[in-house]
Amino acid sequence: MSAQPQFTVNVYQNEYLSEGAAEVNAIVSVQSAAAFGGTSTARAAQVIMVDCSGSMDYPPTKMAAARQATEAAIDAIRDGVPFAVVAGTHVARMVFPGTEYLVPADASSRAAAKAAVARLTAGGGTAIGQWLALADRLFTGHEQAIRHAILLTDGKDEHEEPADLAAALARCEGRFTCDCRGIGTDWVVAELRRVSTALLGTVDIVADPGRLATDFQQIIEHAMGKAVGDVRLRLWTPQGAQVKFVKQVAPQILDLTGRRSPGPNPLTGDFPTGAWGPESRDYQVCVQVRPGSVGDEMLAARVSLVSVEGSGAAVTLGQGLVRAVWSDDVAQTGRIDRTVADYTGQAELAEAIREGLEARKNGDLDTATARLGRAVKLATQAGNEDTAILLAKVVDIDDPATGTVRLKQRVSDADEMTLDTRSTRTVRVGKNRNENG
Repeated sequence: MSAQPQFTVNVYQNEYLSEGAAEVNAIVSVQSAAAFGGTSTARAAQVIMVDCSGSMDYPPTKMAAARQATEAAIDAIRDGVPFAVVAGTHVARMVFPGTEYLVPADASSRAAAKAAVARLTAGGGTAIGQWLALADRLFTGHEQAIRHAILLTDGKDEHEEPADLAAALARCEGRFTCDCRGIGTDWVVAELRRVSTALLGTVDIVADPGRLATDFQQIIEHAMGKAVGDVRLRLWTPQGAQVKFVKQVAPQILDLTGRRSPGPNPLTGDFPTGAWGPESRDYQVCVQVRPGSVGDEMLAARVSLVSVEGSGAAVTLGQGLVRAVWSDDVAQTGRIDRTVADYTGQAELAEAIREGLEARKNGDLDTATARLGRAVKLATQAGNEDTAILLAKVVDIDDPATGTVRLKQRVSDADEMTLDTRSTRTVRVGKNRNENG
């Protein structure tokens, strides 16, 4: 029997609204801890997709690193977990096993898989949609398992139409999660982020091929620690209310608003969160309700974390309430909850970085300076030291408190892409919060 995590749900908000106000914001903080010690024994399934296009041989260290990293990932797969390795070019082909199915991990299958990976060579184009489609077929029959994939590429998705990738993502959404890694600097951040966002995974750059094996090993170890598969944020709102947005805000920003699926009744919707092990995540919920009068109180939302089993039955893992109370006391209504404010600022930080880098790329240096300066100021306020360090590689910072910066004349592609890929990572707000901030 697997060690099921125990979930705790806390809501942080200022529930007081001035008369006529209608927008309610709250942070829903979820923490899970394994009920028993040790590694998860939940059913899992793993697919590793390795770019073997011709560009992986330029320089040859990329292909060598990909082979080494894939072997490290294979070693990290838990005994008994079915897995496969896929080579991705302008087509997708099986590396191990030779036909389209997953093989349980043991000493023999790992050795055979690593021997097959050692023979991988580079040649051909890039069609990521086809790689994902093969992974999806491999996961068929493993619907009761926690399904996870790694996708590694070094280039653009040039050998299929954007519509082909979109169609593949639509088929794969909800079927498995996928962590994406780009090696080198010739791939497109927005392209891989599109994949990772749709498949509730992560995206990152591995500029130094020597780091790839450690990264792959950590990804697999994290995946093997998952204990509950299809977990959803179930949001009930009262008649006449409108959900403006639902976002994961920690450990990274992920907009779930458009991912709503119908819940058990018309007032309830489910938002996917993927698989969980022992970890913490925070979500921001914004609901527009009917305006109230002074003295009115209402339940603006009921947020439940539910695990959906293969039969469709839902098990409630935790629950929190979002309230609205209308008041004419400005000391109450004028207070901004610190937790909500911190995450709102970090979401603005990610947007400022994206807009600044886009403006820089388009030659709009004034906008780039203004937006990246704003990003420096927000990173400083949030205490996001990692992002501040990455920003300092793109701009010269004269005054971090005011966001006074100058664009650097020369910025490496790796530094710019690292800032882009990691811009959505957030600093989790401290645990010493009380219910009202």
